[in-house]
Amino acid sequence: MVKYRHEYKYIIDERQKVILKLRSQGLLEPDPHVGEDGAYTIRSLYFDSLEDSCFYENENGEDPREKYRIRIYDCDSSRISLECKAKERMMTKKTSCLISRGQCERFMQGEIPEPEETAEGQAQAAMFHQMRVRNLRPAVIVQYMRTPFISQAGNVRVTYDEAVASSDDIDGFFEPDIPFRSILPVGCSILEVKWDELLASYIKEQLELDSLQWSSFSKYYLCRKYNSHGGVRL
Repeated sequence: MVKYRHEYKYIIDERQKVILKLRSQGLLEPDPHVGEDGAYTIRSLYFDSLEDSCFYENENGEDPREKYRIRIYDCDSSRISLECKAKERMMTKKTSCLISRGQCERFMQGEIPEPEETAEGQAQAAMFHQMRVRNLRPAVIVQYMRTPFISQAGNVRVTYDEAVASSDDIDGFFEPDIPFRSILPVGCSILEVKWDELLASYIKEQLELDSLQWSSFSKYYLCRKYNSHGGVRL
């Protein structure tokens, strides 16, 4: 059974990122899925209703709330996951299932496909049904480069997300080169810290979490908030 986890986000500048990354390298282990450079690119297609309910739920801090996305890594379409991220009482839970490229292309066109007769079929059916009920449609692509670290004690995950950007080119979701726009001030990135029941005090102290700028907004919200001209979303 998927459990809720603690998740905190912080906006950090270039100097803080360099220092905290070095400390993370000494405190934690690199994620086993990273390449030689210690990072990978995440690209997600987020969904919202015609009334932008997910956007406004985040803006208003509603609790509980959830959002759906399709995610790929390093623009590799051989593994595509549909995810639902739920938030309740400052904790998060993520459920997911694998989907085919054909199903993903149906989603990109604003349709909800039928589940496949595979091992993922039951999970697909449940998630597809909820997306139909909420009348969800593609809203925006979010992309960033992630440098992740982990600790087995407390199932801690520390990630540094840089070059956070958005695109409205839904049809180009699988294309490596589509137009993106940056959504954070120059030099800023996002530090995320996730854990189960316990976050070791030495990790909290070395990462100086009490002195960082905490953020309640998701990357999806930030990418939707600013339009292609850099102005505030209407």
